[in-house]
Amino acid sequence: MTKILMVCLGNICRSPLAHGILESKLNTSKFYVDSAGTAAYHVGLQPDQRSIKVAKNNGVDISHQTARQFKASDFDKFDYIYAMDASNYTNIISLARNNSDIGKVKLFLEENPNVSNKNVPDPYYGDMSDFEYVFDLIETTSAIIAKKLLEDL
Repeated sequence: MTKILMVCLGNICRSPLAHGILESKLNTSKFYVDSAGTAAYHVGLQPDQRSIKVAKNNGVDISHQTARQFKASDFDKFDYIYAMDASNYTNIISLARNNSDIGKVKLFLEENPNVSNKNVPDPYYGDMSDFEYVFDLIETTSAIIAKKLLEDL
């Protein structure tokens, strides 16, 4: 089974969306998708209500997810680790124990050649339009990632 981890700062906005969207595009008997945050601010909480709403409006249910913090042992559990932005990429890499760990980590938007800014913007301090924009960006990129993962099977 191929295991993919999505990581943002608090694990309540971007990474739960990426988790839910990518999971909806893959066969869960062959792929496992999870999400985490590099900070412990929201551990144990549901995703932000705006993320839940924008996902639901687009046919994806993320309301069952619970925020957790990224830990070094995630390098052992996951084949691919996607950071939502450069700051979280740096935070993840700082916990890497070797080159194998580092090799699993990529910026999520590196997979999308049509986007020049490789940082998924954090919609937390924005309004619903920010969440909708982030959903669309993640949706488009998740389709690219899913296609690539399915080709690699």
